[in-house]
Amino acid sequence: MSKVLKQIQIIILTNASPEGKAAHNKFVPGAEKTYGVRMPVLNELSRQFKSGEFPLIEELWKSGAFEEKILAIKILEKIAKKNPEKSLALVELFAQQINNWAICDAIGMQGLKSIVKTHEKEIFALAWKFNSSKDFWQRRLSLVLVEWYTRKKECHPEIKRLIKNLENDEEYYVKKAVVWIKRNFEKGK
Repeated sequence: MSKVLKQIQIIILTNASPEGKAAHNKFVPGAEKTYGVRMPVLNELSRQFKSGEFPLIEELWKSGAFEEKILAIKILEKIAKKNPEKSLALVELFAQQINNWAICDAIGMQGLKSIVKTHEKEIFALAWKFNSSKDFWQRRLSLVLVEWYTRKKECHPEIKRLIKNLENDEEYYVKKAVVWIKRNFEKGK
């Protein structure tokens, strides 16, 4: 464990609360180990430690607690432009270890946010890869990854094809993503 990770964990533990832990457990069922730290603390940590870059992101993710994974994604969002290929590879790696909606949605909406305009083709390729996965979190991620593109009418046909593959999915969180993305189309009219 690096000194930086130890430092982050001390800050996380100092800011943890039983109320925060109860909130995480209530709103994010299935979340792995949680400390009970609120998002403003994690947002500040992502600004403070973004210089740790990709090695810190990977170390945070491997540490495995909910807040550490969210922090890894928030740092990725800040530095993805520095190495888009590495960022895309990390998203693909992280997708194999999703076990709740909050991590799924953070990966899909935040992790690659800084490269959505420059790497549309690659992001859609990931979405297609996950779209037929046996893992329902990856199927949900296939739609969350392209949520930003619902603002671009020229992307609608491809997004609708992704949705069509999942419209009859039995998994609750996949169904919710289908409804969410369809609702986004309605907002744009």
